Amino acid sequence: MNKLQFYSLMFMPYPFIPPAEELPSTWVNLPNSYYDPKIGHRLYSEYLELNVLTEKLGYDGVLVNEHHQTAYGTMPSPNIMASNIVARTDRIRVGVIGNALPLHGNPMRVAEEIAMLDVISGGRIISGFVRGTGNEYHSYGIDPSTSRDRFWEAHDLIIKSWTEPGPFAWEGKYFNLPYVNPWPRPLQEPHPPIWLPGFASLETIDEAAKRRYTFMQVFSPRAVLKKALDTYRRLAEEKYGYEAKRDQLGAAIVIYVAETDEQAHREARPHVQWLFREGLKHPPYFAIPPGYQSKQSFKNFLGTIIEKGIPDIYDLTYDFLIEHGYAIVGSPDTVIEQLTKLTDELGTGVVTGAGGQWGAMPHWMAIKNMTLMAEEVMPHFRDSDGKPMWAKEERLGKHTLTEHAATVGKPAIAPSIPWDNGARVDPRIAHLPELLDEALASGDGAAVERTPT
Repeated sequence: MNKLQFYSLMFMPYPFIPPAEELPSTWVNLPNSYYDPKIGHRLYSEYLELNVLTEKLGYDGVLVNEHHQTAYGTMPSPNIMASNIVARTDRIRVGVIGNALPLHGNPMRVAEEIAMLDVISGGRIISGFVRGTGNEYHSYGIDPSTSRDRFWEAHDLIIKSWTEPGPFAWEGKYFNLPYVNPWPRPLQEPHPPIWLPGFASLETIDEAAKRRYTFMQVFSPRAVLKKALDTYRRLAEEKYGYEAKRDQLGAAIVIYVAETDEQAHREARPHVQWLFREGLKHPPYFAIPPGYQSKQSFKNFLGTIIEKGIPDIYDLTYDFLIEHGYAIVGSPDTVIEQLTKLTDELGTGVVTGAGGQWGAMPHWMAIKNMTLMAEEVMPHFRDSDGKPMWAKEERLGKHTLTEHAATVGKPAIAPSIPWDNGARVDPRIAHLPELLDEALASGDGAAVERTPT
């Protein structure tokens, strides 16, 4: 049986809003008077508890993402959410899927924050880069026709800042920086793994294959998912001369597991319906503003919609979502069967959305979903030891002072303190009078070792 990596992806929705039929959109112009911060505080606490639980349950990773001005997902800053998860876990990978690069006035903010998270976490960060949905360009006042160019310039700047010594100057079309010199630098070398989520855009798939990044297809019917992953494999082989690995091919799929098929559908139906029919209600003029997609991608998108007879996403019925593979719902045996088809027929190696909270799902139900997923489903796609990916890898960040002292050694440059007579003093002896006096009396300014012995 083909192996799978399982990542939890929960959008942290705010479901306490009027019915969608009473609203023109649940994005961009949904009045924020519907948001109660006291309820939001409770929801954040529950969502973070679920994200931390993923490590105990043995998921390969937990993912957070970025959206703006919507009840669908209340994570305008995914790096803040990632920092909370990093602080409460020890080993699990934490993926920021991702920072919407065209929305950032200065991409170096992303470069610095991801590097900082990587160092704090001990090298556990996955860095996802996204353009953001079309809705976000209304919320942030960014010209959508510049989206793709801004994205790739920001991407190239961030990668160079992580991999080349600074300071250096950057003079681009959208960003001009006299000094690119990020502190800190990432712990992982040459940088954290990069994922590119997308919605079957030919340009995005091509760029992901070119750079050997993991491409993650977002919510879409099975036929569209297959076409996207087949395109990645074909481009990798025919255009870039290599065979794509399974862990380069990801799929975001809503998964819910319960004791029986009947019970699973009874529990999942209202929350899957809220996710697609309420949380994702936005008019086309918000979702696909002029210039956001290239002509070819837009043509391909419309062609697939017409060919497959796919309704607007917020008009999809529950039965349609299940039949066309947007969601997998059932008993452990059913979910295993469906995931096996996914791996065997599509070659997927990474599944995101593997259990968790969806829509207006109560906290206890989300825990049940995750627990059954971990105990009854995941073991069928693991090696015999059942360990997640991170449990088999050497920890980059050392867990104890003894580990650090034994393996890291002395820093390349020792710290020193300037003294009144012009000497520089080793801070380890600055509080010891006899050693300090002896060092200062030497008068040669060599009161500190500048390089390790």
